[in-house]
Amino acid sequence: MADLMKWFDTRRSPVEMIERLFEGDTAASGIRVEELIEGNTLVVRAELPGIDPDKDVSVTIVDGALEIKAERREKSEQKDKDSYRSEFRYGSFVRRLALPDGVQQDDITASYKDGVLEVRTPVPTAAQQPPARKIEITRG
Repeated sequence: MADLMKWFDTRRSPVEMIERLFEGDTAASGIRVEELIEGNTLVVRAELPGIDPDKDVSVTIVDGALEIKAERREKSEQKDKDSYRSEFRYGSFVRRLALPDGVQQDDITASYKDGVLEVRTPVPTAAQQPPARKIEITRG
């Protein structure tokens, strides 16, 4: 049951939940991330080892969500006198994470070090909601 419940995180959009059901666990098919709050800053760390962030990574804001796209292209060849071996690995990965309401795009920063992409944004303080007030209904 716990495995089933992880698909229904309330911060995720219905579209993302459906994508996750069809794609499988993101640990196997996508970008693994860690989300945490440090003080008043949302920090998202994404594992992207062996990827050139200048060429192969895109970080954008789409419909109030942080979207991280990465592409991996690796090829290795071994040529010996009597043999030849070639291996390749490639793929595109996308991860979308809901951002808190009120995040300003200009305040978001991203850095890459030792295979980890780190995205930071200040978390806006929650606006004070006015107290509930009953509205009288008139007949007329």
